[in-house]
Amino acid sequence: MRCKSLIHNTMSPEKRIDPPKKVLVVGAGGFAGGFIVSECLRRGWQVWAGVRETTSRVFLTDPAINFLTLDFESEDRMRNALAAALPQGEKWDYIIYNLGATKALTFSEFSRVNHDILRDFTAALENSVGAPEKFLYMSSLSVMGKGDERGFRPFTPKDIPTPDTRYGASKLKAEMLLASSPLPYIIFRCTGIYGPHERDYYLMFQSIAKGVDFSVGMRKQMLTFIYIEDLARALCDALEKAPVRSTYLIAEGRGYSQKEFRRLAARALGRKHVLPLRAPLWVLKIVCAAGGFIGRLKGHPLTLNPDKYKILKQRNWLCDISDAQRDFGFNPTVDLAEGCRRSVEWYRQAGWL
Repeated sequence: MRCKSLIHNTMSPEKRIDPPKKVLVVGAGGFAGGFIVSECLRRGWQVWAGVRETTSRVFLTDPAINFLTLDFESEDRMRNALAAALPQGEKWDYIIYNLGATKALTFSEFSRVNHDILRDFTAALENSVGAPEKFLYMSSLSVMGKGDERGFRPFTPKDIPTPDTRYGASKLKAEMLLASSPLPYIIFRCTGIYGPHERDYYLMFQSIAKGVDFSVGMRKQMLTFIYIEDLARALCDALEKAPVRSTYLIAEGRGYSQKEFRRLAARALGRKHVLPLRAPLWVLKIVCAAGGFIGRLKGHPLTLNPDKYKILKQRNWLCDISDAQRDFGFNPTVDLAEGCRRSVEWYRQAGWL
């Protein structure tokens, strides 16, 4: 009887089923946010979309989404909202912080949105539910500065950041805040993110659709891209596998010239002939200076401004993604040709083109 009992206990152990991960996506209402939320849901995670009261929810329609309204102007109100979002004693397993400004009139405004709100959010988090298992911060390749524009050596995560834009400096300031905190952070320095819903690259597709491709600078330029769905998968893979207090460069893995981008975009659009118009940098500088002046008069930044000038004139955007490949199996599956095709298809279906 004893042997029979032992056999029974050995052959029928109870299976342990882990509960789904709880993840909060801060800044979920933007272009990237909707794709990030969708990828988290696809993995069976419980998802909270952290948004402002006024944030559009047009790309956040899945009924499984839990909405968390956050007042980013008040640490106290953020703390109260975070504390009320979960049952007492519980906390999020993962937090993806996707909030930030890419255009502003002054460095103080960049700093307020990209640094101060992050500072207040992390303080509110610490004083409410506590730190998650992992906190993933969406930074930018712009923190690196202009890099090697002669030999075109790719950026690496170990390079010392030397941002030459207000935007890049504000994102680096935010990174330094995390580095000095006890948070179990992971930082993504992303290159140009494109795909359905995105508006900046859409302007380039729109121009090429009309038969004209504008570019700037007479010297060689190497561009890099990351398709939004590849980025969303990478974020979730890093949360599952990457070590904390790590920084990664995120891009497709190869560079493209403006001519290559034009050719691939034209193919996706079905355009056989596109007129390339290349303006010298001094013309761009004047246009961006005028944009900055008009932006100050109107009280809001225009797309072309002095900070954007430094980004557009940069010649080298190549980056080394080997650390991400090693640590969490980063493997972008959508190259620029396929990404252009998918983007154009969506723009047409949405009536943008």
